[in-house]
Amino acid sequence: MEPGTFSPEHISWTEAALRMGCAIVLPLVIGLERFIRKKPIDFRPFVIISVAACGLSIASLELVHKTFDEQLVVDPTRTFEGVVTGIGFLGAGAMFREKNFVQGAGSAAAIWGAGAIGIVCGIGSLWLAGLIALPIFAVLVLSGPFIGRYDPSNGDHDREADD
Repeated sequence: MEPGTFSPEHISWTEAALRMGCAIVLPLVIGLERFIRKKPIDFRPFVIISVAACGLSIASLELVHKTFDEQLVVDPTRTFEGVVTGIGFLGAGAMFREKNFVQGAGSAAAIWGAGAIGIVCGIGSLWLAGLIALPIFAVLVLSGPFIGRYDPSNGDHDREADD
């Protein structure tokens, strides 16, 4: 097996976990604020999208540092842009809006996250795929008790300027 299959090569586990932790906590605060204020989208998509994007960024760094040929210029962002755009369309198909309620956002974000896991697995960073999958799974499973209490019909009657 190639080096870096089950452990990072360029950055340490601690650094990867710290980056992933920030990618969980920071958008979670934003998402919980949206949830508490009964906005049309819950907190899960914020965390899932952030974790997936963080994973893609780390994967990009790892891939660049795995390439040692000076004549070969690696630009993983071009590949990632195309794949992520395509996955975005799939996720959009999982969502619909009725009045001020967006249904399927958690699923759409999970689809996008699953795409990120696929990209990371594709470049051989299985350790990173686990770091992406674990928080996405945890958010989807552990958010169940909160989602039942989420009632967007109680309204968000704020003006757009307040958002």
